[in-house]
Amino acid sequence: MEGDARYRREPIGTHPRLDSPAYASTAKRAPRHAPVRIGQSLSEITGPRPCESVAPGEADLTRWDGGAAMGERIIVAGCVLDEDGRGVPRTLIEIWQANAAGRYRHDNDRHDAPLDPHFSGVGRIMSEANGAYRFMTIKPGAYPWGNHHNAWRPQHIHLSVFGPAFATRLITQMYFPGDPLLALDPIFNSVPDAAARDRLVAAFDIELTEPGRALGYRFDIVLRGRAATPAVN
Repeated sequence: MEGDARYRREPIGTHPRLDSPAYASTAKRAPRHAPVRIGQSLSEITGPRPCESVAPGEADLTRWDGGAAMGERIIVAGCVLDEDGRGVPRTLIEIWQANAAGRYRHDNDRHDAPLDPHFSGVGRIMSEANGAYRFMTIKPGAYPWGNHHNAWRPQHIHLSVFGPAFATRLITQMYFPGDPLLALDPIFNSVPDAAARDRLVAAFDIELTEPGRALGYRFDIVLRGRAATPAVN
């Protein structure tokens, strides 16, 4: 909130540089000039909200098009929080990810891994009154990408959160503990601060686990402040 003394901005190093040399595509898309602040109009902060069309069942990615998805079932759950640790209600959370073989259901994905006919790779949910959310999904596979020689993306899930309008969207990525590819990944390591990078790694949580069905991972999303979740695209 502009001019509000209670607002604690993120420390330097929380978010990645827009021009991260090791992340090759940022050389083409990073701005060459300093950003210009443009005030939001009434239509931008009160426009249509995407949450109105969320249907029951969109948070379960393990079944799609009449069948069960292949791979390890997992639960991803947590809370959307403000800088004081308070839950943020009625926030739209979207996820998208590769399937268990490391392939996205997208025309531009040319990886020769198999597509899963029963896995769409996308899900949505609204946070509860206390900011809580919960997805049932499939653990994504690692996959090659063309950033550098023998480049592989770690297993990860993309998340976005929407505030009261489309102009208030934040995007990040969630990674898994113990993944050896994290140390080699230019996107993960584009976040300068080590503590901030750690906040991108989910925590295994046995209390979230459904016995005999799915392991559980906890990933809280802090929107701003000193413990903010880095915005990673």
